[in-house]
Amino acid sequence: MIEKSIKELHEELKSGNITSEELIKESLEKSHEVQEKCNAFVTILDDAKGNEVTDDLLSGIPFGIKDNYSTKGILSTGSSNTLKDYVPFFTATAIENLMSHGCVPVNKTAMDEFGMGGTGTTGHTGIQRNPWDTTRMCAGSSSGSAAAVAAGVYPFATGSDTGDSIRKPAAFCGIVGYKPTYGMISRYGLFPFASSLDTCGVLTRSVEDAAIVVDAMKGKDEKDMTSWDSSNIHLYDDLKADLAGKKLFYIKEFLDKENYSSMDDEMSKHFDNFMEKVELLKSLGATVDEVSIDQNLLNAIPSIYQVISCAEATSNMSNLTGFSFGPRGEGNNYIEQMKDHRTKGFSSLIKRRFIIGSYVLQAVNQDRYFKNAQKARRLLVDKFLELFKDYDALVMPVSSGVAKKFDAEKDVISEDDRSALEDHLQIGNFGGFPSITIPDGFVNGLPVGINFTSNRFEDQKVLNIAYALESNMEYKNQIAKEVK
Repeated sequence: MIEKSIKELHEELKSGNITSEELIKESLEKSHEVQEKCNAFVTILDDAKGNEVTDDLLSGIPFGIKDNYSTKGILSTGSSNTLKDYVPFFTATAIENLMSHGCVPVNKTAMDEFGMGGTGTTGHTGIQRNPWDTTRMCAGSSSGSAAAVAAGVYPFATGSDTGDSIRKPAAFCGIVGYKPTYGMISRYGLFPFASSLDTCGVLTRSVEDAAIVVDAMKGKDEKDMTSWDSSNIHLYDDLKADLAGKKLFYIKEFLDKENYSSMDDEMSKHFDNFMEKVELLKSLGATVDEVSIDQNLLNAIPSIYQVISCAEATSNMSNLTGFSFGPRGEGNNYIEQMKDHRTKGFSSLIKRRFIIGSYVLQAVNQDRYFKNAQKARRLLVDKFLELFKDYDALVMPVSSGVAKKFDAEKDVISEDDRSALEDHLQIGNFGGFPSITIPDGFVNGLPVGINFTSNRFEDQKVLNIAYALESNMEYKNQIAKEVK
């Protein structure tokens, strides 16, 4: 029963075929099964109870919360040893908004530590495994949420997206990942990583469910000055599968096989799969053009992200000293205690990012690194704002192929000439653009995804485009089946 969509579950609850209490129990049982297989959770809320079922589609339905959302009275670690025992005294606005609709949290999902990482391997509770193939990663940082939704623990889980942290795990796990326009959902109570990039969002198994959930999460919040009034936007009510007259584009440089010395059979199949979907989009009434963008600008994407995100993370996390939050370090004075806390508490990847952030923020280095990264970000965003004057959305494959296998010697995968392709979803964060990934088939038996990105505040448009394509494929509401 728990593997059904939100609307299907609502109908079952309203008809009395199942109670909310029974649904929560089933979700908890499934949580423990998936925990053994995928290590998807930091905390499972075994004392979760059913809720009253009303006319609200979300009432009585279980869901998961990424562990970087503050939840009052519930362990919230950000998957870091520095907060391994942290129990907040308040709940994030986005979660409060959701729970006001009557849905029930049943677990806190594991993630890359503080959202820093794209592998699902840096969290303090261990790695998260892909339910389609447990020898492969989910990507990150919303790895636990993606694994849980894909495995059918519940119809949705919250995520956060600073570079591609909702959308890439969604692709690798064969589900939907939606990052709304920056500020549509309040970030109050979300542990900050890079404040100019961080966006709250959701992972589901259909575009319709994503619309339902974000409708409940969004709204202006006086506690977050970057939030904006979206009360005139009704994502679910205005969802339409209509591509007639829509103009889409993809980036030539990313899809030219000749540009990749590392092109292999898997990557080639992924590109071919994408071009098949381009033809399908055209047959449904859309125009899809190939657009060329300066390769130097595209190649700068990973570096822009690295510099800006690390700089903002270094600043945001300077409060994690072991005094206000987390276990206090050892030492004879506060400097030694703080050093001990941060040395022992953070993973090697996080410490490297802090070093990079501190370096690029030093007065002697700011012009060369941080300010140049900001200028390059502006050039990139301006280019896409210009394109969005003529086009409704960018359409691209997600990454260079299927989920990667775990590499015991690395916690970051180097992709050489694939780097910009692997990181192109970061464009959505640079510009605050709404962006959604949906499953679009399989390569060698493993799921792959296609992504749509539109201009700011055009969330309805990007969801409708994705909904139209989804409606003409067979990958909606799929549950992971482990590849043998």
